[in-house]
Amino acid sequence: MGAPGLDLVADCGSCFGLCCVALPFTRSADFAFSKAGGEPCHNLREDFGCGVHSSLRDLGMPGCTVFDCFGAGQAVSQKMYAGKDWCAPAVAAPGGADSERASEMFEVFASVRRLHEMLFYLTSALDQLSSIDGTDTGTDSSELRDRLGSLRDETQALAEGTAYDVLGVDVDAHRLEVAPLLREASATIRSATPRGVDLERVGASDLAGRDLSRLDLRSADLRGSLLIGASLAGSDLRWADLLGADLRACDVRGADLTNALFLTQMQVNAAHGDASTDVGPGLTRPSHWA
Repeated sequence: MGAPGLDLVADCGSCFGLCCVALPFTRSADFAFSKAGGEPCHNLREDFGCGVHSSLRDLGMPGCTVFDCFGAGQAVSQKMYAGKDWCAPAVAAPGGADSERASEMFEVFASVRRLHEMLFYLTSALDQLSSIDGTDTGTDSSELRDRLGSLRDETQALAEGTAYDVLGVDVDAHRLEVAPLLREASATIRSATPRGVDLERVGASDLAGRDLSRLDLRSADLRGSLLIGASLAGSDLRWADLLGADLRACDVRGADLTNALFLTQMQVNAAHGDASTDVGPGLTRPSHWA
């Protein structure tokens, strides 16, 4: 799944390790040490690969394995900056980064990532609406799909501009245009799909640590829900709205996430699943799922 002409799947081999430099993180359960934004991670190699990639979880860095840039890294590195990286010859050397270009590139990366994320959601909504149109529900979402398509095209144009163009985009204001349309799409889709019999069990937004296993949660509104450490093992989450739901350490073993609305690779990476978890097409089963 992706917007026409844009790859919304991360290709780390075509990126200059932007997430390993531009983004800050704080020592926590997700990261073994703290790092300021703009400071290269000490595990970053001079070829922009991670020196401990295969051992990140064992070294207390699961946050790195969860992150996904929605393809912004390679778009910024290869298209906007034509393969010219942000640093001088030695990544680790004091003052090694070309500070002016680096600062600009990191700011552009942050904006493009957010625009790509919106593109992912808009494209997902369009795909889901197309799948329910013409069903026995009698749903006709053509007008809504037209509006979503127009906004997707506008978002894509913003994301494909020059670095200078992107720096001029008010991403927060654009998000305020996208958000209500995504909510409308969610309501339309969920009204046309089967409703689970256990929806009253997930009425609260804070569901951290709750046992929600083996429930029928089809078409549930779990948008923005806190599901850290919760168990959704064996639950039916088809057509559930999961936009912004926090699935860190959430048990989804045996759960059916087919057609879950706005489910991202980051959320899948953060959860604990297994071979019987169905995430549907377009998402990759993480290697740490046993």
